[in-house]
Amino acid sequence: MPFNSPLRLHRDANARAQLDAPWPGTPLAGEPQTVTLNAYESADGRLLSGTWESSPGTWAIDYRDWEYCHVLEGRAVITPEGGEPVHLGPGDNFVIEPGLKGTWEVVERLRKHYVFSLAA
Repeated sequence: MPFNSPLRLHRDANARAQLDAPWPGTPLAGEPQTVTLNAYESADGRLLSGTWESSPGTWAIDYRDWEYCHVLEGRAVITPEGGEPVHLGPGDNFVIEPGLKGTWEVVERLRKHYVFSLAA
């Protein structure tokens, strides 16, 4: 597929692993280790897509941007501030909108595909 094609396949990407790459979370419990494989970044840097992995741990989250996720492996619990816990596992798809605050707990090593879009 030509490089300038508007279709990008992750399997064709030369993603480099980023250990403990920044994201909208602050560690609260455990010693979670993360690996981010960013397979795509738009020319303006506002859209990112790839795979994220994490060992167990808990973060405080405060999203200012959009994220779509598809869980491939593992288990996690996202608890919105003032809301009920949402249990996530393999096959689950979800969207996080700007403004979500709460906690993100990785219960069992998690691997997910993501599409991250910086809010305007």
